[in-house]
Amino acid sequence: MSNSIKLPQKLMLLGSGELGKEFAISAQRLGNHVIAVDRYANAPAMQVADCYEVISMLSAEELEAVVKKHEPNFIIPEIEAIRTEKLLEFEHRGIIVIPTAAATNYTMNRDRIRELAHKELGIRTAKYDYASTLEELTAVSQEIGFPSVVKPVMSSSGKGQSVVGNHDEVEQAWNCAIANSRGDSRRVIVEEFINFDIEITLLTIKQWNAPTIFCSPIGHRQERGDYQESWQPAGISEQQILAAQVIAKKVTDVLGGAGIFGVEFFITKDEVIFSELSPRPHDTGMVTLISQNLNEFELHLRAILGLPIPHIEQLGASASAVILANQHSDAVAFTGVAEALSVPHVDIKLFGKPTAHPYRRMGVALAKGDNILDAREKAKRAANQVQMI
Repeated sequence: MSNSIKLPQKLMLLGSGELGKEFAISAQRLGNHVIAVDRYANAPAMQVADCYEVISMLSAEELEAVVKKHEPNFIIPEIEAIRTEKLLEFEHRGIIVIPTAAATNYTMNRDRIRELAHKELGIRTAKYDYASTLEELTAVSQEIGFPSVVKPVMSSSGKGQSVVGNHDEVEQAWNCAIANSRGDSRRVIVEEFINFDIEITLLTIKQWNAPTIFCSPIGHRQERGDYQESWQPAGISEQQILAAQVIAKKVTDVLGGAGIFGVEFFITKDEVIFSELSPRPHDTGMVTLISQNLNEFELHLRAILGLPIPHIEQLGASASAVILANQHSDAVAFTGVAEALSVPHVDIKLFGKPTAHPYRRMGVALAKGDNILDAREKAKRAANQVQMI
């Protein structure tokens, strides 16, 4: 793709959550036309897009209809639950799929990306195996050993993930994984539990006509398999950073295309271990809304459109903490926003989700501090002040 691309372009988002919302805002700041597509009305990105469509993205017929109606220049998947083989058809018809249709199909399932990294590229991963029934899961869990981690092969934001401490917890983990699986899959992955020092996300930016570049690694913490807080810089050694960059480039070079990839790693004293990869902005990367001169959504847009990225500047100790729903609600409202915003170097982003249920991510608190500990404490305190009513 040439760097002389004309603006505006017509961009279709498949998935319109909070990450899609921030991407849509970035796209529109450069005058682009955004069509937000999701399975429910009034999704966050729909609130800022030029137009929107409500469809099942697992339906090839419905995908065909919206693409034929809007004729986008780019299709940008933001979730896993998509009929990905249809993306190959669109690409053959001249629509650019990000990062590519083949890469999107490859990365929609954890099993495929794990096989690529471990078996084809020889990259160190946690020991793993798969199961399609509770009986298979029981057998595989015994072979992998306890503790282990059970996840759906197809899910988003860590949903359906469980740490299994012993044989008695296997059935509960199976039920959780299947209940949170996206799409048609009823397959789970079982991993050895890595006793890591820190988990990181390395935001990796592939460009059409320029070298692959990286953001400063982002540390993060999870609960219930979902991100709770993230911080940048991660505080790992230069040697560990370089090792992660080599692995991330090796995997993304095979996948091809352009855009941002969220590549996750376990960092131990002695190893940098590949965990997962998402071919899109990453939830832990929301910290870049305060921590960088160009946030992950602006970087994704520039890479997609072939626009230059001359410099990524990390702006000092920064952190994010999620704002979670504590109840079911069809009339979402909050208190405590003014109190949270009264602290210097704190910002609040509320996503505008129309409904809530316990533990649903409804917003994020962002903070800068004198050091990482200070930034994390400020972000968590601000997040705790914002409460649903």
